Formats: sequence, structure tokens, C-alpha cells
Amino acid sequence: MTLRLLTLSLLILYPVAWFAPLMRAGLLPIFGLSEISVITGLQSLWGSDVILALTVTAFAIFAPYLKTIGLALVQWGLLDTRVQPVLHVLGKLAMADVFLIALYITLAKGIGYATIETAWGLYLFTGCILASIALSLLTARQVSQQDE
Repeated sequence: MTLRLLTLSLLILYPVAWFAPLMRAGLLPIFGLSEISVITGLQSLWGSDVILALTVTAFAIFAPYLKTIGLALVQWGLLDTRVQPVLHVLGKLAMADVFLIALYITLAKGIGYATIETAWGLYLFTGCILASIALSLLTARQVSQQDE
């Protein structure tokens, strides 16, 4: 029951993480910093690069949320356990998004003209993805024990 509740809590925490500030960025420290979230980043991308916006939308929103829904359905016995390898791949795609955000922060800090500060939303988003991976592994272990 604990696994189920933790998985369902991710369905609430993911949308919070999407709107939470991932970072604060500005051209120079004297001009102030703008907060950037997954949603504001996507809004900006849709205006400039639709292909990249679709890719980031798939990685940041659809992959982790679909994986969590699938995991909950497996835990409640409403989805066949043979779908777990697909859920594992969705988790890897979601983790790729966190890697890309970290890479962008590292590159922007190296430029020198931009100021970037990580914000609490980045930690929340990363925590949700890592919790999803852990819950997936625990669910797989629980399913294999039930099959024995």
C-alpha cells in the first residue's frame, strides 16, 4: 500500500515541479534574474523551435507522467506486469531531461555574461524522477516475489 501511495503522490508532485522555478537566469547580475520553470521554458521554445519544444515536452511532461500512471496501474493490478520494460524506458527518457537542464546550466555558467542560479524546482523535478525510478524498481521486485 505504501508503494501505491508514493506513486500516486508523484501524480501531484510532477505538475508542481513543472511550474516550480528550475533556475533563475539573467544577462548580468545587475539586471535582475527571471525565474524559469519547465512550463515557461516550453512556452519560450514553442515560439522559437517547435521540434525542440516537442522533444522537451515529451521528455519533461509526457514520459515521466505516463510512466507514473503506468506504474500505478501495474501496482493496482489494472495493467499487465509485462509492460514494465516500457515503463523503464520512459523513466530513462525523463532522466535525460534532467541531464539536459544540468548541461544548459553548466554551459550558461561558462559563458560568463549570464548569471544562473538553480532553484528549488530543479531539485523537486529531479527528486520526482529519481523517486519514480526507485518506485519502479521496488514494484518490479514486489511483482517478481508475487510470481514466485
